[in-house]
Amino acid sequence: MDRMTEHESKKLRTGRTTGSCATAAAMAGTLYLLGGECPETVDVPLPPGGTLRVPIARFEKVSGGVRVTVVKDGGDDPDATHGHDIQAVVSMSGGTSGPLRVEIDGGAGVGRASLPGLPIPVGQAAINPEPRKQIEQGVRQAAKGMGTGSISVLVEVPNGHIIARKTMNARLGILGGISILGTQGIVKPYSHASWKATIEEGLDVARAQGLDAVVLTTGRRSERLYLEAFPGVPELACIQAADFFESSMRAAADRGMARVTWSLFFGKLVKQAQGLAYTHAKTHPIDFDRLAGWCSEAGCAHEHIQDILNANTARQVLALLEDDRLRFRLIAALIDRATRVAQAFSGDRCAVDYAVFDFDGTRLDMPTS
Repeated sequence: MDRMTEHESKKLRTGRTTGSCATAAAMAGTLYLLGGECPETVDVPLPPGGTLRVPIARFEKVSGGVRVTVVKDGGDDPDATHGHDIQAVVSMSGGTSGPLRVEIDGGAGVGRASLPGLPIPVGQAAINPEPRKQIEQGVRQAAKGMGTGSISVLVEVPNGHIIARKTMNARLGILGGISILGTQGIVKPYSHASWKATIEEGLDVARAQGLDAVVLTTGRRSERLYLEAFPGVPELACIQAADFFESSMRAAADRGMARVTWSLFFGKLVKQAQGLAYTHAKTHPIDFDRLAGWCSEAGCAHEHIQDILNANTARQVLALLEDDRLRFRLIAALIDRATRVAQAFSGDRCAVDYAVFDFDGTRLDMPTS
């Protein structure tokens, strides 16, 4: 997974979250019902403060209210929802006693929680707490002096059930559609914070299901290979942690995980053995000097050491180690180093295991004979 450096991400265009899109649609619907106004844009309140101007795509009268559509724009970090319609069906009623009530729910294309451990209760629409507050704040702002009565907002996403197939929702127990998300209201390109939040949410769900052991993988392929090797492991125990070595170990330990298994390829193992907290290729390369030293300690022939020093990729180094016993000794030494780093990152609160794969899917952490 290609990640941008902080310097590069500053050059990229930001986007708006599904939470901000739903808020804009709900605000525009409220303005329409109160005064017949069809604004081209609305200034949406952002959770940290400030506002974001969001364009409105269209208004459609429906029985008892109005359906307003906003098109999701992920900026230069287009996710599964980029370019799709986010809608709010808004209706209101008066005559009730007490202060104005704002009722928010999810309709077609918005998933519902079916497992504990999520930030939303089981059975509730997958509108996370921060965007839920954002929607209510925006609606109350648009309602201005409306002091009593109620405003109902039904968030819908056409084709949301199809879009959700491209997400981790089903594994997390969010069924029937996408989630309405966004703690900041703005999508920052290639955000590390959002990826870390996804890892933490996966850990929360696993823990809520009574699991105290998880498998952290560096991507879909390492996850698939692990599940093929260990078919009895529940999918809920597998969490794609990508390059976030240190933060994933801390998060697992903070949630009381007794054991963490890493499923990865040779290159990532080398980087973890180096002690790198974050292991992306673009910003955190392999130290081939150290790797050559470790290969020498494992018994690599002297004539190959210079080739290792001159290598450009981990795959080149692995190809040079033709002796299976040498490979296994090196992998065992790297696992030992990486395990100690992982345990240090967790504050020695987790036991750590490894499953290491070659690029063709062969297990490297097991002797061949």
